[in-house]
Amino acid sequence: MSTAFDRLGVAETARALRAKQFSSVELVQALLARADAQRSLGAFLSLDAEGALAAARAADAALAAGDAPVLAGVPIAHKDIFVTKDQPSTAGSKMLAGYRSPFDATVVARLKAAGTVTLGKLNCDEFAMGSANENSAYGAVHNPWDTTRVPGGSSGGSAAAVAARLVAAATGTDTGGSIRQPSSFCGITGIKPTYGVCSRYGMIAFASSLDQAGPMARSAEDCALLLSAMSGFDERDATSAERPPQDYHAQMLAARDGASAARPLEGLRIGLPREFFPEALSADVAAAVRGALAELEKLGATLVDVSLPRTELSIPVYYIIAPAEASSNLSRFDGVKFGHRAAEYTDLLDMYKKTRAEGFGPEVKRRIMIGTYVLSHGYYDAYYLQAQKLRRMIADDFQAAFRDCDLIAGPVAPTVAWQLGEQGDPLQAYLADIFTLPASLAGLPGMSVPAGTGAHGMPVGLQLIGNYFDEGRLLHAAHALQQSTDFHTRAPAGI
Repeated sequence: MSTAFDRLGVAETARALRAKQFSSVELVQALLARADAQRSLGAFLSLDAEGALAAARAADAALAAGDAPVLAGVPIAHKDIFVTKDQPSTAGSKMLAGYRSPFDATVVARLKAAGTVTLGKLNCDEFAMGSANENSAYGAVHNPWDTTRVPGGSSGGSAAAVAARLVAAATGTDTGGSIRQPSSFCGITGIKPTYGVCSRYGMIAFASSLDQAGPMARSAEDCALLLSAMSGFDERDATSAERPPQDYHAQMLAARDGASAARPLEGLRIGLPREFFPEALSADVAAAVRGALAELEKLGATLVDVSLPRTELSIPVYYIIAPAEASSNLSRFDGVKFGHRAAEYTDLLDMYKKTRAEGFGPEVKRRIMIGTYVLSHGYYDAYYLQAQKLRRMIADDFQAAFRDCDLIAGPVAPTVAWQLGEQGDPLQAYLADIFTLPASLAGLPGMSVPAGTGAHGMPVGLQLIGNYFDEGRLLHAAHALQQSTDFHTRAPAGI
């Protein structure tokens, strides 16, 4: 089924629903049909047609009464790393097959309160571990721009669903680039806010000091509306930042002092780290990123050279810290309390072994083993402690760079999306995170903004990184770019 209204973004949909151009029920019915027709993408793990239609009817009633919340009736879907009450929550793993949570994650609950309608749960790399969405226990996700290619990971199902116009927007999580990289590969907009801006309560944990929720949508305006709804302090999350609620949409629209309509970014300094433009960067990606930077200059921004000298160290640092935290977080999946349990075993230890051998996939097992090793006696000081010291230095490098600029820009990934099954060596996949890991380790906000296409007509994203809690400035710059370009409006052929 193909209609005009089922391809609108969040802001467009919200405005059209308030103008009574169509109903939320009509929209949800159309999108459910589209999702059913596009099952081969592998984006959805489950659909909740009954619940979505009930929520849509409630939204239509609220809109008719004139007391509807800002996002009333807007259809979205959630990465299956967020628990959802009475609906499947698997984290892409056999370990949680059949699990249904008795409560909603805070991010899910807040978006519901804002009026959104949840269509279902989206595929992801198992426990959010991966850069290609090939690690899901329920099958790989395909990139809508070329179904022989990966959509990126771990939020690949979210990115593919938005790019294929199956939903107006989706939630994602970013541990080392898992919102920004799939957004780049699928030609959509995604933002990872400052660590602590969005509650982690009800997010199935991978690496607790790195995991952060964020929205993935068509435009910066869409992301601003969603982030305003889903963020804010949560007393149930010890890592939640104690800050008052923020109106990111208003911050996005705020004009800079001295800026004009023609040059809305007048006075904005954008730093270009030399380490983000190495010789190994694909020429097609470099060309698209440079083109987007030139457009930002036309809009009034000034480009300045900066340095992030420890960029290369972010890969070994991340792949020590993240597996260490994963080995601790995933120890709860032992077959005793919830989740999968082996059918046959001789004693408790045998049950542990068989349950985890059956329930976890290869990548999860690999990271648990790495993490357990670096935390073991005799190796903690040599590896984990040193990685934490380097993490602090990486964060300090950003603060030194921000003395000379307001935002930092560069590519999201060294290449466009690769072919499914192309990267058999996990180390090659780890290297693809080189440009996203530094901001994650520092806890900084980062965005991927569509910047054109590269080889094989595949999308390329421009990465923008801000200082702590500077999401408004990030969104303002991205919005200005999208007001003068049409990259974010382009859809895959046949969509």
